[in-house]
Amino acid sequence: MNNKKADAKMKIFVIGVFFVFIVVILKVFYIQVFEYDKLNELASDLWSRNLPIEADRGKIYDRNGVVLADNITTTSLVLIPSQIKNKKETTKKLADILNVSYDTMREHVYKNTSIERVHPFGRRLDYSVAEKIEKLNLDGVYLVRESKRSYPYGTELSHTLGFVGIDNQGLSGIELQYDDYLTGEYGAIKYFSDAKGNKLNLSQVYESPQNGVNVTLTINREIQASVERELNNVMTKYEPETALALAMDPNTGEILAISSRPNFDAVNYQDYDIETLNRNLPIWATYEPGSTFKIITLSAALNEGLVDLDNETFYDSGSVQVANAKIKCWKAGGHGSQTFLQVVENSCNPGFVELGNRLGKETLFDYIDKFGFGKKTGIDLNGEATGIIFDLDKVGPVELATTAFGQGVSVTPIQQVV
Repeated sequence: MNNKKADAKMKIFVIGVFFVFIVVILKVFYIQVFEYDKLNELASDLWSRNLPIEADRGKIYDRNGVVLADNITTTSLVLIPSQIKNKKETTKKLADILNVSYDTMREHVYKNTSIERVHPFGRRLDYSVAEKIEKLNLDGVYLVRESKRSYPYGTELSHTLGFVGIDNQGLSGIELQYDDYLTGEYGAIKYFSDAKGNKLNLSQVYESPQNGVNVTLTINREIQASVERELNNVMTKYEPETALALAMDPNTGEILAISSRPNFDAVNYQDYDIETLNRNLPIWATYEPGSTFKIITLSAALNEGLVDLDNETFYDSGSVQVANAKIKCWKAGGHGSQTFLQVVENSCNPGFVELGNRLGKETLFDYIDKFGFGKKTGIDLNGEATGIIFDLDKVGPVELATTAFGQGVSVTPIQQVV
């Protein structure tokens, strides 16, 4: 009887050991097959370090492939404080080359961090400065490749292209609007070190950076150059506070050239005030369109069948009374009897007041809305304004009359051309 109990206990023990053995085998299998990459990466992170390599920012082209925003390869200073053997000597030598005080350099050399980017005076170094540092061959001192934005045509198209910060992040214009596309992915030089940060004698691993995506604009650089030249002539001859110009393909609505004054040098954007940097006048400035707005009223009247340009006449006495306001024609004494085609040719305000009255405020303002006034056009630039249009419930006879010939409303240049 006792032997039977002993045999039973032995069987249970063997089965238990076998079960534990199977569990261990399965666990090892799971770790080796399914968890290997994750655990290997975690282990590698404990003794590997990365020196970041900046990717090239995507280029910006005009419609014909002319480069409008490019990159220049530069180098920047990176320190591994734990690898610097003679910190005092290293601090002094670097301070002399970089033309900073010993104490300023000491803050970086003695910093308790695994990797220290020397900012800002260690960024985007001149070739001669980088060469001097490289010749020192100091432990824990590295020069890493970085990309610096350049604009081959200087101040041309400055507000539209925009500018980037010290870390190549887009801060305005196309650089900001498409920053997610233009920005690439960092690469790295991976080296290995012990727990104290001392570099191990193992081969380095190079991970290439992924450059950003290029962007092509509708801009025609030759037309843009002409616009820039004429704006410069205007500023020299008339000395206005501001000036702007737009060129659009009327068949497609594509912007071929766009610029304004004052403009700026994007490479040295920090030398300019916020207003100069942020005011892209063709999409930001608002003004009363005046007679250029009459085409909206004319289009609405024609489309509604409310006027016959050739066979219908209008008499212009030189002014028209609207409620308690007297609205004058630009020509003293008026144009007399004329067809509505001549009303358009003569840009006759009283004639357009008549067209506005025929349309009525609901219809006229519906057309104004459909033409895109009072709202953004959606151009791919930050800082676009909406302009100002009367609220319909505040439009009386005078507001209807002045709106019909482009006064009392406010539009942006981009709205007017689009």
